[in-house]
Amino acid sequence: METDKADQDGQVLKATDIDGALEYLNQESTTTMTEINEKALVRKLDLTIVPLMWACYNLQYLDKTLINYANVMGLQEDTGITGNQFSLLATLFYVTYLAFEFPTGYLMQRLPTAKYLGANVILWGLMVTLNSAAKNWAALATLRVLLGCFESAVAPALILVTSMWYKRSEQPARVGFWYVGTGTGTIIGALTSFGFQHYESEVFTPWQIMFLLFGLITIVVGILTVIFLPDSPMKSRLTREEKIWAIERLRENQTGIENKHFKMYQVRDCFTDTQTWLIALITVTMSIPNGAVSSYQATIIKGFGYTSKETALLSIPSGVISCIAVISAGVCSAKFNARGPIIIILLLIGGIMGGCLLAFSDSDNKGALLAGNYLTNAIGAGLPLIYSYSAANYAGHTKKVTMNAVVLISFCLGNIIGPLTFRDADKPMYLPAKIVIVASTAVALAATAALMTYYKWENSRRDRLYPVIEHKENSEFFDLTDRENKEFRYRW
Repeated sequence: METDKADQDGQVLKATDIDGALEYLNQESTTTMTEINEKALVRKLDLTIVPLMWACYNLQYLDKTLINYANVMGLQEDTGITGNQFSLLATLFYVTYLAFEFPTGYLMQRLPTAKYLGANVILWGLMVTLNSAAKNWAALATLRVLLGCFESAVAPALILVTSMWYKRSEQPARVGFWYVGTGTGTIIGALTSFGFQHYESEVFTPWQIMFLLFGLITIVVGILTVIFLPDSPMKSRLTREEKIWAIERLRENQTGIENKHFKMYQVRDCFTDTQTWLIALITVTMSIPNGAVSSYQATIIKGFGYTSKETALLSIPSGVISCIAVISAGVCSAKFNARGPIIIILLLIGGIMGGCLLAFSDSDNKGALLAGNYLTNAIGAGLPLIYSYSAANYAGHTKKVTMNAVVLISFCLGNIIGPLTFRDADKPMYLPAKIVIVASTAVALAATAALMTYYKWENSRRDRLYPVIEHKENSEFFDLTDRENKEFRYRW
């Protein structure tokens, strides 16, 4: 980057190279922050920002998987679609989700982040609501396509918001706290599905009422997000002192907070970075079983010989295990300052152990089959740690936004492949799909080990090449990428 190199030679940075946080600090006088001040500020952030992020992600997961519960409540029969068409509905969602990642990343950098997120939440809530009026394949397919467009903003926006407010050591736990919405979404969806299966009416079917209810709830949460979630520390409702503290405490991240200028060289930096492709491989292979489980969990359980009502209740432990795995992974990662080893443990438990039980247990051994099904939910708990890698190990705002898109595109690819492994010809046990869960998890394990090795090697290389570095004042907010900043060290 020419301007940053010029700065290191003593010249002045251009305005486009300065983080929004530094612009704010230059206009304000500094104040001293004590440890007590910082703890109080973090508690305030946890109570005001994290609940809204959880609500968005909870509904994002719940709304996209409502079709899973609707399927066992009679969706296929009522709309006249086939099993393969149902599989395609899950695929269509992720195709448009994937296609919109780079455009939404660009818009997210140019527009106020929280307002853009809230608008997308409102719009996908509208799509969910309209599902209650869908009568055929064409209507369902159109709504799934649009749902994927609007939900594509959620995860990258929440990753960005997390990196704006929290230290790298704090990020895994906070990402885990909002990502636990996948588990709570499963529990809420299962209980709601069970409840609505007792509803009888000549006007609305149970699944139509379910879509209508959650669509309206999502619209309300979207409005609350627009009103109450701040776009950045500089534009928040915090006091002047709290804003300065919120910015100053993030200097150690060396990743900046916000820069509204799109920089093409940082896009190239992202795509030529070794860690990008390793993280993408991990995300794809980890998401194949995640996609299969999230779209077909109720169908898998029903295939064990249970009724629709029993299936709804037996889906609840999946959500509980997901919640426990996500929170435990986030807390342990923060406590031990390690992400890779936790991911490996989750993959071993969920993908290898759970996948093998699911694939190779006798068809009449329902206990082992259910245990395997439940354990596979631990795989998804590794994804927030991947999100945390993206937040902690990528510097330069455009590079971060680009990497967030890469992670979510990889997530989509895995979730597109996952449901396609469930074919009508393999009913009711879907053995090939279950074997794919085990195989893809093994690849994710190897890639995670390779990523950890790369981070250790790169940190050691930098320590050897730059044993003594003269710190440039405010360089944390110069919008340098992690590869430009010689002081930067990777968290593994």
